[in-house]
Amino acid sequence: MKYKKLGNTDIDVSLICLGTMTWGQQNTEEEGHEQMDYAVERGVNFFDTAELYSIPPKAETQGSTETIIGTWFKKNNNREKIILATKVAGRSGMDWFRGGETRLDKKNIESAIEGSLKRLQTDYVDLYQLHWPDRPLPMFGGGSGLYKHYDMESIQISETLEVLKSLVDSGKVRYIGLSNETPWGLSEFIRIADQMNLPRVQSVQNAYNLLNRTYEYGMSEFYFRSEVGLLAYSPLAQGYLSGKYLNGAMPKGSRTQLFGRGQRYETESAENSINKYVDYAKEINMDPSVMANAFVNSRDFVTSNIIGATTMEQLKLAIDSFEVELSEENLAYLDQVHAACPNPCP
Repeated sequence: MKYKKLGNTDIDVSLICLGTMTWGQQNTEEEGHEQMDYAVERGVNFFDTAELYSIPPKAETQGSTETIIGTWFKKNNNREKIILATKVAGRSGMDWFRGGETRLDKKNIESAIEGSLKRLQTDYVDLYQLHWPDRPLPMFGGGSGLYKHYDMESIQISETLEVLKSLVDSGKVRYIGLSNETPWGLSEFIRIADQMNLPRVQSVQNAYNLLNRTYEYGMSEFYFRSEVGLLAYSPLAQGYLSGKYLNGAMPKGSRTQLFGRGQRYETESAENSINKYVDYAKEINMDPSVMANAFVNSRDFVTSNIIGATTMEQLKLAIDSFEVELSEENLAYLDQVHAACPNPCP
C-alpha cells in the first residue's frame, strides 16, 4: 500500500480509503466485517463513514454503518490501528437525527459526535468532517453543479469552528475536514481558523472521477498552497465507470436497480464518455473500474481515494488499483476524452 500525509498533520493515511456507506442496507454486518478484515490485510488503515449512513438515508437505518464498524472494533480490539473519519450531517430537513432540522451549530454537533462515538465504540475520531455546508448549495448532482445563490440565514463558520475546537480540546476529535465544499467555503474556513486560532481544515471530501473533474478548477490548488488535500469519493461515478450499466443494463442488486439513484449518469453525453473510457480500458487490457480508480490515485492533490464495494470481488479490484500506474500515453488519452466533453456529470 502507498501512504500520504493527511494535510499538515503527522498522520499517514493509505492511498485507498475504505468507504462504508453500503453497510446496513446493501451489505450486512458480517459482510462489512469481512471487508474491513480484507482491507486491513492489504494495508488499508483509513476508514470513512458518517452519522448519515447507510445510504440511501432512512430513519430506520441511520447510524447502522457506524454501528457495524463499532462491533468490528470491539471484536478485534484494534481501534488504534485505524485512522477513522466520520461526518456530522449539515443543514437538512431529515428530522430523525435529533428531532428537528440538522444544523452545524453547538447543539447539533455536540449531539452528533456523542452519537457517533457511542455507535463506533470509541472515545475519539481522527478526522471529523462536516458532511455538507450549513449554507444552501446545489449538491449530489443537483443543478448541474452550477452555483445558485439563496439569500438564507446560515450558521456562521466561526460558530461552527468554535464548536469543533471544543471537541479537539476535549480529545474527542483530532482533526477536522470538510465535504461537498466550494473554493469560497474552504478559503473562508482557512481564513477564519487562522484569524481566530481555531482548528484548521486538513482535507475536503468531494466527488471526483473521470465524469466529474470539477475539483480541478478551483479546489486542487489548495493542496499545493494550503496543504489541504482531496479525499475523493465516487471514483467510479456510482459504478457507471465500470461499464455495468451500459446499453440500459440494470444488474440485480446494484445501487441503481435497488434505489434508482443514478439519473445524473444516464444522459447521452455521459453514456458517450463512459463508452469511450470502457472501450479504452479494454484496449489496454485493464478492467474499466481499475482504470477509473487508478486515474484518481494518480492525482497529486488526492490524499486518499474512497472506494466502495458491495462484493468482495469489487473490493479486491478497487484496492488493487493502487498498484496500477497509468502511463503518460494513457493519461493523455483520458484527458482527450475529457476535453471533448468536460464534466458530463458534475
